[in-house]
Amino acid sequence: MITMSKSDYEIILKHARENLPEEACGLVAGKKEGKDKFIEKVYCLTNIDHSNEHFSLDPKEQLAAVKDMRANGLVPLGNWHSHPESPSRPSEEDKRLAYDSTASYMILSLMDNENPVLNSFHIEGTESEKEELVLV
Repeated sequence: MITMSKSDYEIILKHARENLPEEACGLVAGKKEGKDKFIEKVYCLTNIDHSNEHFSLDPKEQLAAVKDMRANGLVPLGNWHSHPESPSRPSEEDKRLAYDSTASYMILSLMDNENPVLNSFHIEGTESEKEELVLV
């Protein structure tokens, strides 16, 4: 299970909407207790690909985020990105680029901008499994 505050969800949603029609992206950090993950901070990064179909995190921003995590006693839990025109599920490219099987891969669909859908996935190889995501 992965837990996130509604205010952190709102941060992701705002950044994703501001970056339309491009995909938005970022990182999530927090604490782990067994298999449960608790998001305590969301990082909004720049999609240096400036594409509506794929993303690459800005390396300098990514490094700064990891330094901030360490400074605040947080661990990296995964990343998030938006799908402006497709459902909240991993694309074949998302699966191919999911190198860390311990990470959570969160996808926010803005296909229906008035009804956004956020899901989190465990991806290993070509297989993806939806994680239980709880907003508190």
